[in-house]
Amino acid sequence: MTALVSATASTAQGVGQLLRAWRVRRRISQLELALRADSSARHISFIETGRARPSEEMVLRLAERLDVPMRERNALLLAAGYAPHYPETPLDDPSLDALRAGMERLIRGYEPYPALVVDATYDVLAANRGILMLMEGMPEHLLTPRPNAMRLALHPEGLAPRIRNLREWRGHLLEQMQRQIALHRSPPLRALYEEVAAYPVPDTGAGEEPDEPVPYFALPLMLEHEGRTLSFISSISTFNTPMDVTVAELAIETLLPADPATVKYLQTLVS
Repeated sequence: MTALVSATASTAQGVGQLLRAWRVRRRISQLELALRADSSARHISFIETGRARPSEEMVLRLAERLDVPMRERNALLLAAGYAPHYPETPLDDPSLDALRAGMERLIRGYEPYPALVVDATYDVLAANRGILMLMEGMPEHLLTPRPNAMRLALHPEGLAPRIRNLREWRGHLLEQMQRQIALHRSPPLRALYEEVAAYPVPDTGAGEEPDEPVPYFALPLMLEHEGRTLSFISSISTFNTPMDVTVAELAIETLLPADPATVKYLQTLVS
C-alpha cells in the first residue's frame, strides 16, 4: 500500500510541475487559471504541488486553457498516469489520404506563386512548382533525404547568398524558431536552431541589404532569381481544430508577391 501511495504521489507531482511550468510560461496566476477551468485556486495549487492527482478530464481542460500544444498534452497525460488522448498518425497513412490530397490541391492551385507544406521541424513535405523554381541550383545535400525549409533559406550554399535582405530575413526566421522552441519542448527543433543560427552570414553580394528601403506592409523576402529581385510576403496557415498530433504540427506557407514586378514575372513562367 505504501509503495502504491508513493507512486501515485510521484505521478501527481510530475504532472503538477509540468502544469505549473506551462502556467508560468503563459503568465497566468493560479486564480486566473482556476476561473478559466471552472475550478478553485486551492485545487490548482494542490495539483501543482502534487497533493492532488488531477483527473484525465481536468488535465485536458487545464491544457486547453493554457493553450498547450497537442503533443505536450499527451505528455501531460502520461505524466499523470493516463494514456495519450491524441493519436499521431503517419502522414502517409491511408486514413490521411484526403488530407494529403487537399493540401496538394491547395498548393498547386496557388501556382505560379510559391507554396509548401512543412512539419514541426520545418521539413518540407510538399512543394509546388513555384518553390521548385526558387530551389533551382541547390546542392544535392540540401535536398536529400528531405529538404528542410530553414536549411534551404539560411545555408551558405542554399538561398542565403540570393537573399537581398538576408540579415533582416535571417533574424525573422530565427525569432520564429525561438517562439516555436518556447512553445514545444523539441530537442530536434532546438538542434536545428543551433545549426542554422551558426551558419555564416555573407558580408557582400546578394546578402547585402538593399540600398534604399522599400515601403511594404510586412517584412518581405527579397530574393534574386536570374538577374531579377523577386519580393514575397510570407503567410503561414495551420489547421484550426486538429484531433491528431501530425495534423496539428503541419503548416502551409504561401509566398504572396509583394510588388507588381514579381507578379508579372511569375505569371510569364506559366503563360
